[in-house]
Amino acid sequence: MIKLAFYGKGGIGKSTAASNVSAALAEKGLTVMQIGCDPKADSTIFLHGGEKIPTVLDLVRNGEGFELEDMTCVGYNGVVCVEAGGPVPGLGCAGRGIIAALEELEKKGAYEKYQPDVVIYDVLGDVVCGGFSMPMRKGYADKVFIITSGENMSIYAAANIAMAVDNFKSRGYATLGGFILNRRNVKNEDEKVAELAADFGSSVIAGIDRSELVSEAEDMHKTVMEAFPESSAAKQYRALADKISALCKIGEEK
Repeated sequence: MIKLAFYGKGGIGKSTAASNVSAALAEKGLTVMQIGCDPKADSTIFLHGGEKIPTVLDLVRNGEGFELEDMTCVGYNGVVCVEAGGPVPGLGCAGRGIIAALEELEKKGAYEKYQPDVVIYDVLGDVVCGGFSMPMRKGYADKVFIITSGENMSIYAAANIAMAVDNFKSRGYATLGGFILNRRNVKNEDEKVAELAADFGSSVIAGIDRSELVSEAEDMHKTVMEAFPESSAAKQYRALADKISALCKIGEEK
């Protein structure tokens, strides 16, 4: 089982990338689990028809017993979906949902039941502290992939995430797998992100072109992989999945 964390600034398209990569990996015959680690709890929503699923934190907060099946949903191509959730607005720490989700998944035997080949954590990266750094920790993600555009705030957030990965490496935490450029068509975008990656001894492993098909697919409550499987956008997500598979040696035992 390989565990990957996708980090990026809020709104940069990391959930779109994560969901389409999950679908592409599942298309290759792999069992994939995607864990949404954003308080909005919408990471996996287009993998299961646009319907929200109960979040782990909501189930915990209800104070009643619940089963593994209550916190998971099997979506498109068999992707197992989990949403950590967040606190009541204005109360509590958003990172607590991530900690609760990961603890409950282990406690309820999720990995033994579903036996995923790949686990993808989709993590909000505006801040990298507390629960938001949990997927980087030893025993969780093996590799961190940072999604960014060439916009200044996105670059700033990506640099902070990369610094956190670098600071944690001496503890045996996840290592940096590379940067994914989600293009917004700003000036010198490719060069700026390549320079950022080089600053951290890494590289840009893939570039995703901006496409109207993403919003069209989401209007249909689907991923691009499901709605437009033969499109150039879907091919780019397949290529990204292939690159990640090669870097992380995913599925070599299959």
